[in-house]
Amino acid sequence: MTTTPAPGDERLARATLSRAVEPGDEHAGRLLRQYGATGFLDRLLHTGSTGSTGSTGHAGDDTSPFPGTSAKRVASWRQRAAAARPGDDLDTVQRLGGRFLVPGDTEWPRQLDDLGDARPIGLWVRGPADLRTWALRSVALVGARACTPYGAHTATDLAADLSRQGWVVVSGAAYGIDGAAHRGALAADGATVAVLACGVDTPYPRGHDRLIRRVAEQGLVVGELPPDSHPTPSRFILRNRVIAALTRGTVVVEAQHRSGSLVTARAAARLGRHTMGVPGPVTSALSAGVHELLRGDATLVTDADEIIELIGEIGRLAPARRGPVLPRDLLAPATAHILEALPARGPTPTTVIARRAGTTPDDTLAKLYELHSLGFVERHGEGWRLTNTATEASNARRGGT
Repeated sequence: MTTTPAPGDERLARATLSRAVEPGDEHAGRLLRQYGATGFLDRLLHTGSTGSTGSTGHAGDDTSPFPGTSAKRVASWRQRAAAARPGDDLDTVQRLGGRFLVPGDTEWPRQLDDLGDARPIGLWVRGPADLRTWALRSVALVGARACTPYGAHTATDLAADLSRQGWVVVSGAAYGIDGAAHRGALAADGATVAVLACGVDTPYPRGHDRLIRRVAEQGLVVGELPPDSHPTPSRFILRNRVIAALTRGTVVVEAQHRSGSLVTARAAARLGRHTMGVPGPVTSALSAGVHELLRGDATLVTDADEIIELIGEIGRLAPARRGPVLPRDLLAPATAHILEALPARGPTPTTVIARRAGTTPDDTLAKLYELHSLGFVERHGEGWRLTNTATEASNARRGGT
């Protein structure tokens, strides 16, 4: 996969900054927007060690190269940047068959720009596909790590069905719902993207080493952090904003009230993406977070068709949901009314049925013979009773108009 080279040393500078700056740092994002990556890095490495305070000692000093940013934050950036070896990081990802994407590359997903100053500095990517193309037709499936069999089964089926209909499934490669979503897409020979909270050469969790390698072969593995970076709790949370921004919508399958998957859904809502939830048992704590989400602005979905109805092309509607059509449903209203008037037990005289139905005996008798011909009732002497079985019915309405 080739990319359009970034101007000058922009790519090298961003590779350095990806090791120096934590994901989602809006202070750094503001400086990147103001100075560009090379300008930001140059000021970081070649200004005085007084950090953002300059000679005045005040972080808010407009004469500082980093106004509004604390000296402690700048000192951390500077220390990490000085120790970075971006050339080695770029060589490592290239040996893995990957690449480092930066804004301006033809493969850069422009919807990430919706994150503003929290936009990734760059993305380390493994896999053969074009990330930008895939992201245009993608949906996030996220949920609980300690999921139930119901949740795992649902996530697997949703991912497989979405894949069969040409959608890319994006998740975080964690245990539980994430892993089930990736496996469902892979089993359907579909496209899937794993967004990691660590380096793309550092599979996490370790138990998903084989799964992540399969995703890298058949799909894409993406991360903001350079090679040999390890996850932290805060990096998991910040990773979720990338999943939300990258996709057309986010579906939550099982989540407790405090769940990282709800963070993804809320980030998606802030970005104007669709948020969806799959309902579960009201007795399950793992459904409580999803149900709370559905009480807000999220949309309830139960299958791939309902998801695609929201995120797909205009006019692509899910099939109408109906129960089975029973033979008695096809009766004309007046005929059905007579049938409903028959008691469940014993033969009943025509006059009693007429009184129960509120109509005349003659009209009642005519409808009873009609019902008899259709197999709904049978005559016993002077009375009528329901038959035990009814004949097969067509889809044409019966019993007159």
